[in-house]
Amino acid sequence: MRLEVLRFSSQVDSTHGALFEVTELGKEFLCYTLEDEARAFKVKGETRIPEGIYEIKLRKKGGFHSRYSKRYRDIHRGMLHITDVPNFEFILIHTGNTDEHTDGCLIVGDSQENNSVVTDGFVGKSRIAYKRIYPRIAKALENDEEVTIQYIDYDK
Repeated sequence: MRLEVLRFSSQVDSTHGALFEVTELGKEFLCYTLEDEARAFKVKGETRIPEGIYEIKLRKKGGFHSRYSKRYRDIHRGMLHITDVPNFEFILIHTGNTDEHTDGCLIVGDSQENNSVVTDGFVGKSRIAYKRIYPRIAKALENDEEVTIQYIDYDK
């Protein structure tokens, strides 16, 4: 499975994007995304990961895994963990609404508000989006498919 995050708006505190599944037929829109802002030098918990291609694996330990095991007990099989990101660790795909809810992770949502100098980025209906996209990604991982995610910066 191939996923892509197309980043299209970066401001002082946040980055907006869109998540797609790439198939032989093209790109299927899955949801909107929110991340921390771009920085020339990493600031812990305040910087998005670099543009690139990374592998996703299931992470079955840690605080998020414990909480999501309870919150999404019908579907949760482990956290969607974006691995091998240089100078970053424990980058996850999870729910939230603002850049305050991420420490470099990818937040998903079904709605998005303007990302401007005046207003920080926001995604809404995050749990709805997560419950829709999580099972298909987790299923691919459980079927031993390689799952990759490519971050592409259109916001330069």
